[in-house]
Amino acid sequence: MTMFARIAPSLLGTVVLIASAALPALALAAPAKWTVNMGASKLAFASSYGGTAFNGSFGKWSADILFDPAQLPASSIKVSVDPASAQTGDSDRDSSLPEDEWFSVKKFPAATFVSTKITAAGPGRYAAAGNLTMRGVTRPATLNFTLKITGNTADATGNLVLNRSQFGVGQGQFKGGETVPLNVTVNTVIKATRAK
Repeated sequence: MTMFARIAPSLLGTVVLIASAALPALALAAPAKWTVNMGASKLAFASSYGGTAFNGSFGKWSADILFDPAQLPASSIKVSVDPASAQTGDSDRDSSLPEDEWFSVKKFPAATFVSTKITAAGPGRYAAAGNLTMRGVTRPATLNFTLKITGNTADATGNLVLNRSQFGVGQGQFKGGETVPLNVTVNTVIKATRAK
């Protein structure tokens, strides 16, 4: 056996190792994009006035969702809400919500939630930490939700608790929590389909 024949396999192995190290790692497929069924989904909130509980909802909102339980670091949620579309079933209250002392929709026509990190919180449970912006003020907030994916269909329910005073929602006589509590719970019901 010649010296070349003895050395060649070793050289070949070294070349393969170097080439393998130089190749970038194969990128994972991006998380699936989900299309929200707006007719079957709801973005609601709960509070009280003078001790009497009430529920409300937003009629106009949208959500951009990229999600894969196996790729949480690359998953994201972005929700945009038209606060002028808030309805609570009380005409006086509903007419006052868009005004300056509450949502001030002429100056701030949209509220948004943008996730920065999504983590697992147990079987079928997740926490989406992110930034909530209302009335031009951005604060950290966490959307906790449960999720069930069946084939190409996803069903999720979630909630987010916010302190309205941190966003300036409620001015004048409503700035404190005597009549309307400072903490407001936002509830979500999402039905979505995996985009093709």
